[in-house]
Amino acid sequence: MKTADLYIRVSTDEQAAKGYSPRSQEEALRRHCETHDVVIRKVIHEDFSAKTFNRPEWKKLIENYRMNSSRPDYILFVKWDRFSRNAPDAYQMIATLNRLKVEPQAIEQPLDLSIPENKMMLAIYLTAPEIENDRRSLNVKHGMHQARKEGRWMGIASPGYLNKTKENGDKYVAIDPVLAPIMVWAFQTLATSQYTTVEVWRLAKAKGLNCSIHSFWKAIRNVGFCGRIFVPEYGKEKAHTVQGQHEALISEALFYQVQDVLDKRRLNIGSNGKRGIRITSLDLLPLRGFLICPFCRRRATGSASKGMFKHQHYYHCQSPCKWRENAKLVNMAFVGLLKLFKPKKGVTEVFQEIVTDLYRNESKYIQIERKELITGITDCHNRINRARELLLNGTLSDIEYSEIKKEAENKLNRLEAQLNDASTKTTAEMDYEGTIYKVLENLKKLDLTYLNADIAGKRHIISSIFSEKWTFEGGKHRTVKTNEVFLLIYQINKQLENKKSRLSVSKNTQSACVPKRRFELPHRCRRQPLKLVRLPISPPGYFLLQRYIYSDNIINPS
Repeated sequence: MKTADLYIRVSTDEQAAKGYSPRSQEEALRRHCETHDVVIRKVIHEDFSAKTFNRPEWKKLIENYRMNSSRPDYILFVKWDRFSRNAPDAYQMIATLNRLKVEPQAIEQPLDLSIPENKMMLAIYLTAPEIENDRRSLNVKHGMHQARKEGRWMGIASPGYLNKTKENGDKYVAIDPVLAPIMVWAFQTLATSQYTTVEVWRLAKAKGLNCSIHSFWKAIRNVGFCGRIFVPEYGKEKAHTVQGQHEALISEALFYQVQDVLDKRRLNIGSNGKRGIRITSLDLLPLRGFLICPFCRRRATGSASKGMFKHQHYYHCQSPCKWRENAKLVNMAFVGLLKLFKPKKGVTEVFQEIVTDLYRNESKYIQIERKELITGITDCHNRINRARELLLNGTLSDIEYSEIKKEAENKLNRLEAQLNDASTKTTAEMDYEGTIYKVLENLKKLDLTYLNADIAGKRHIISSIFSEKWTFEGGKHRTVKTNEVFLLIYQINKQLENKKSRLSVSKNTQSACVPKRRFELPHRCRRQPLKLVRLPISPPGYFLLQRYIYSDNIINPS
């Protein structure tokens, strides 16, 4: 008497749409075996796709056939699409079963494979399910592409957004009131290029963000945060972005600014030419990574050493150099160094007047910025048009034209985002007088601000003041180079003081520490933007002041 194993396979969508339930398949197979006097050895249930034979139960079954000489005569299933939906894989598996002396057979589509003509019918039975799968996959891809073109966010929402469903069943994404502010903060922090991406992720997790570093990387690269949807290349359509149906968390200008920072870090540099800060220090080692060894000139580190009763923290060089200093002593000396940063009399008043003047005349600067952006946008359009003409003339190849167009469109998107951001700027939204007052108050008590800050704030203050690493030797910090803005505000540089002594001080009511020629503003100079200055502002109470400083407002230290 013949023996057989019954193979029952079903997937969730097939069970719901076509009635391929396991019970109905098993009932039909058992009835067939009773009718044809076939003994059933065992029943195998599978809940897996038939696109490949990489299925858990099927692999166990084939391994069992190979290991044991006792095998059934048949392996029975209802139809050939229960066996496979991939014709090439199916032919290979049939050959494997024939070598094992097991005959596969579909009870509702029986075929005697010893007859050559039946192989044509087998090809039809195996190819039809594969065609059905391919058509279904193509329909799904086309639907998803069309949904993206309409501005719908497909898939799982990134951190900062939530997947929701309307009453009619339509799905959409909405802003997460808990995580959205954290992601906005993360984008703003990354745009400063002062912290590495990993450290921003760690700080965001401390604020309540719950995602892996991989998910965070994907999120900050997702253009959906600025209200747009990326439409990938499909057929002959090129990849592009469209306006999304969801609400934006950040501006396009901020998003592209972060992308520029991340792209530059691929070359191991930040937007300011340096790598971001890594917050790897303990609370008792805020200067770790900023000091260099006075002997071998390598970057010093810091760690805790276990003593008899408690741990002692030290800044030290790496082996084999033996330099080491007590962390408490070094930290106290640094606080003493910060106490020297006291604004000289008269500097704060001039600083306040300059910034106030810049805020009051900001509309002029915005107009200049808008004109420059419009000029850049026009240049991009002209470049694309010229490239198109060269393509039609046969001077450029299709590949060269595509590269030029892609580069120009990428730059065009950034310029348009900056133009939209510049159009929404207004000085009325900023209480500049209150901001200036808070900044000046913090500048007057920089040492206290440093002591009251957390580890991230302390390292932010340090990196803002000193543009290079320095040494600690003989109980004193020997700094190399200080931020020019701090030099102009505090005027503690000894070389600057020596130069001041050579100047003839005006004999009027002005302070002797601030000679007239140092702050006198020429009235007939043509005002031209010189550079963009970022005043170093620390998290505990400082505000970022980023405005154009004009050539006739710069304090000349010489």
